[in-house]
Amino acid sequence: MSTASVTALPDGGLKNPGAGLLTLDPVHTALLHGLDDLLTGLADRLAAPEVVGPPLLSVAGLARLDFFRNFPHLGVSAGRFAPDALDGLAAGESPGELLLRPTGHLLPSATCYGLLLSLEGTDVGDEGLRLSATGRCFRNETHYDGLRRLWGFHMREVLYLGTKDGAVDHLDRGSAFVLETAARLGLDLTRATADDPFYDRGGSRAKLMALDPVKHEFSAPDGTAIASVNRHRNFFGERLDIRAGSHGPAYSACVAFGVERWVHAMILAHGTAERALDRLRAART
Repeated sequence: MSTASVTALPDGGLKNPGAGLLTLDPVHTALLHGLDDLLTGLADRLAAPEVVGPPLLSVAGLARLDFFRNFPHLGVSAGRFAPDALDGLAAGESPGELLLRPTGHLLPSATCYGLLLSLEGTDVGDEGLRLSATGRCFRNETHYDGLRRLWGFHMREVLYLGTKDGAVDHLDRGSAFVLETAARLGLDLTRATADDPFYDRGGSRAKLMALDPVKHEFSAPDGTAIASVNRHRNFFGERLDIRAGSHGPAYSACVAFGVERWVHAMILAHGTAERALDRLRAART
């Protein structure tokens, strides 16, 4: 199918409904899906089966993972209208003026949280476990910027739980895949240490991170981080009682891709969405 055959839209194109909320046209959508499909190559290489995570995460579960201590600004809460507001809605009252009740759940801010919480109290065995998923994630940011920073976006992750050495190997192979894939797509990425831990910034674990970084990001020339490799040590294994057979609390690690940001990086590198899509198709042949 040619690029021209997927670009016909009504006059004026597709409107974006608000800050941080984008409606992707057919070319950008083809880029998004094509890139996500290409990025599943890491899951294939590591034999990580595809799963679908939950659309909501419990507040209680996230609290056990220090989410609110580390990222108090990011959470997007899921609410429902109170029963006494329903008559008002039916009568045509403004929904923005009616009471919402908390549900005790948040929209996911990262794909791995739902997978990890789903494994609470399990034993992944001496051989460990890998899973892959793409989730719709949501973050309450201070500002939004095109495809670089969105309220809602897609995150592809390949998650590992098992031994300490297995987690290191997972990230080494993930890093090699990121650079290999970027080269195929004509992307020039730089790797740097990131500073957003999965645990209390004021605790001993956060101090250890300063000496032994656990997260590295791969960024496009304009500074947009499009992928990361994250070593959690055995933090989630301890907090969620996830064991790795005879090895005790599981170590975990994940390789994460912000799919819309890969779209942004492709357009930055190749000039237009159409040329970026052509390059993607060539890379997949």
